Amino acid sequence: MASLRALRPFAHREFRVLISALSISIFGSGMWAVAMVYEVIHLGGGPLELSLVATAASIGLVGFVLAGGIAADRFPQRLLIIAVEGANLAVIASITALAMFNVIELWHLAVGAFVIGVGQAFFFPAYSAMLPRILPADDLLAANGLEGTVRPVLQQAAGPAIAGILVAVLSPAHAVAGVAVCHLLAFGIVNLLSRQAPGSGGAVPDSALSGTTAPDAGRSSLIKDLREGFSYTIRTPWLLWTLIWACLSVLFLIGPIEVLLPFVVRDQLGGDSRTFGFLLAVMGVGSAAAALATATVRLPRRYLTVMVVTWGLGSLPVAAIGFMDNFWVLGAAMLIFGATEGVGMVIWGTLLQRRVPRHLLGRISSLDFFVSLALMPVSMALAGPVAEVVPIWLIFSIAGLVCPIMAFVALFAARMMTDEIENPLASSTADPEGADTQPDSV
Repeated sequence: MASLRALRPFAHREFRVLISALSISIFGSGMWAVAMVYEVIHLGGGPLELSLVATAASIGLVGFVLAGGIAADRFPQRLLIIAVEGANLAVIASITALAMFNVIELWHLAVGAFVIGVGQAFFFPAYSAMLPRILPADDLLAANGLEGTVRPVLQQAAGPAIAGILVAVLSPAHAVAGVAVCHLLAFGIVNLLSRQAPGSGGAVPDSALSGTTAPDAGRSSLIKDLREGFSYTIRTPWLLWTLIWACLSVLFLIGPIEVLLPFVVRDQLGGDSRTFGFLLAVMGVGSAAAALATATVRLPRRYLTVMVVTWGLGSLPVAAIGFMDNFWVLGAAMLIFGATEGVGMVIWGTLLQRRVPRHLLGRISSLDFFVSLALMPVSMALAGPVAEVVPIWLIFSIAGLVCPIMAFVALFAARMMTDEIENPLASSTADPEGADTQPDSV
């Protein structure tokens, strides 16, 4: 049954531990997204100051994500995940103490955001590379669907909503304290991951989970590792053009949504932190419902077309955000945007894990983050200053119209409709070690 297919990954202990820790951690990340915004506003900051803190997180992520991918292919992913959660706990606990004693300054938030961004740069490549080693190929779509359900529910819905309530009822400092508690729990849970994880031939030592399968991997240089990942990406059209589209969409969408939406809520809706938090929650619910629905069915035969077209058309409602003065209308736009994002991300995560050779998966996952998020700091940094001279409605209109156009350019430039027929993924017999040996990667 479809509903049971979505739950099959829970049969594996390592996945249960990993998804539990991830769930608590991303709930904390969702709280941080709102707590940080209103801590900046509490300090008297506006769009420019919020851009500074948001840009610091983006620089940490983009600046270290390639190193994170190499680390995921060279070192045990379990240890990397534990180290990241330990670092997150240390930095958020420090910010909590500063906020509670009312001695926090803007640069403290910027430094903390930077460290959290660095942690994400190491966490997600390790997580992506670990999944195919603890789950059968047939369970990867369901696992990505579960993550795609859990992430928006907790990171975009529950976390922001709870943080918004804490900010309104108590203070931003109390919301930051809640983030610290989340990372404390997540750190304890990730330490329950086994030092040995199941593999196709029995137990695989912790040291083998680094993903290095080539005999000379230990001697290969960082430059060689990077060159191998870049080379694979460039000669694989579906991968290259999806990343080009993602890079441009991040440039046009992330800054307005992350930096300017709180001020749309304040100025157009007359709302506060609770309104902002619940709007993010609506987007998260849409993403979660769509991700869960995607996880309960088989990967579509036209998986590339479905992914790219869904992402592209889902950006259209963003074009109207600058004109909206009603909570429910804006909520509907965020719901559609979140739902289409959820469908695309589940397919994308499964696509990487099924078609990318396993020994390259950490690096390709990090390149995915790096290339698609390379312009995030630029988008964050520009959003505030541009809003000082350009009407917010025009910024959102351009963002919502550019992305669908680029999605269709990518679809045809990479010949995705032909590629997905020549490289079907319906069968579970595909060899993950020799993934994507079809013509598109030659």
